[in-house]
Amino acid sequence: MPQAIVGYHVDEEGHWVADLACGHGQHVRHNPPWQNRPWTQSEEGRRRHLGEILYCRKCAGE
Repeated sequence: MPQAIVGYHVDEEGHWVADLACGHGQHVRHNPPWQNRPWTQSEEGRRRHLGEILYCRKCAGE
């Protein structure tokens, strides 16, 4: 289900997790070449992606 990013936190391994409007979280790792999300590495980049829609697998029951 589509959910907006409303914030971020760092998990116990130091990876960024997007906090979604539904209350769930989703990792937004920058791990090239598999996941290319350089915007996660700066506060400004993360702030620019607030409100972006991610697909929440937990809400979809996956």
